[in-house]
Amino acid sequence: MRIHHLNCGTDCPVGGALFDGRSLGPFGQLVCHCLLIETDAHGLVLIDTGFGLHDVAHPHDPAEPRISPAWRAMLNIQLREAETARRQVEALGLDPADVRHIVLTHLDFDHAGGLQDFPNATIHVMAREYADATGPRDGIVADARWRPPQFANLTQWRRYSARGEDWFGFEAVRDLDGLPPEILMVPLPGHTWGHAGVAIRGEAGWLLHAGDAYFYRGEMRSARRRCTPGLRGYQRLMQVDADARMANQARLRDLSIARAGEVTITCAHDPVEYERCRAGHPL
Repeated sequence: MRIHHLNCGTDCPVGGALFDGRSLGPFGQLVCHCLLIETDAHGLVLIDTGFGLHDVAHPHDPAEPRISPAWRAMLNIQLREAETARRQVEALGLDPADVRHIVLTHLDFDHAGGLQDFPNATIHVMAREYADATGPRDGIVADARWRPPQFANLTQWRRYSARGEDWFGFEAVRDLDGLPPEILMVPLPGHTWGHAGVAIRGEAGWLLHAGDAYFYRGEMRSARRRCTPGLRGYQRLMQVDADARMANQARLRDLSIARAGEVTITCAHDPVEYERCRAGHPL
């Protein structure tokens, strides 16, 4: 399998290094790190989609509100057609129609906006995430994070519950419908109750896309957790359960240290992790 690292959405929040830990000016930079996997027999597989073509064209259409204006202002979201997964698949010389599967870490607006750009793909998600995203949304955060117009009229859903199978001490969902055994889901509740990481086994070992289980590179690969003030606050704002989120983050941190030669862990929004993965450099 060949893995491509894509940035399918850029945020530039006011605060600079208070968010990303490196910017010198007033604006920070966060990414929407997605994966595109070329398989031998199962077509193309996307891990998350970031923002999509409809988000770029009509983000605040009153009839189809795809992104909360308040959240777009807070994060200073930059909507660029060239960054959508569909346009990046095309830029790689691949056919978007060959995207047969999309595996989601969760259904937040900055992870699921491109689903409708691949209408024939089978969408794999945890059952709890689907239920929460498509059911009643109580509260400001729930209403802002899940935007039903982004996944309206899509029917090819596969929903999973944790089965208790072991993956480095974590529960795992194996045998995803129509996907090779090298791709599995790892439930990591806390950010949302149905949040999951996606693990891919390649020739060099395992790559775990941890989604929003953490946001900053300093939260992994060191016994001492470090996170910028802006991302600490944002994680707290978006969490559904602090204890679950922090417990899973600590377990991931332990895994990133104990299995450094076997498992590479990356999150969805850290620009340094994304750049190093894209360049093929170790984290």
